Amino acid sequence: MNELFHYEIIIFWSEPDAAFIAEVPEFPGCAADGETYAQALENVQLVIMEWIEAARGMGRVIPEPRGRLMYA
Repeated sequence: MNELFHYEIIIFWSEPDAAFIAEVPEFPGCAADGETYAQALENVQLVIMEWIEAARGMGRVIPEPRGRLMYA
């Protein structure tokens, strides 16, 4: 598996959005949605790559994967 995807991803159903939402807690603002659970996961994987690319372009530090978060 690509090391970019060693980050925790939380996926949940959002009634107001009528979609599954996938969030990456270690990357502020990194989230995606999808009509299905699988689509939300696929979409957030693309957003993770874009988030990392943008952060590197701005000279920001990329957080190390922490594994499972305590509150999840």
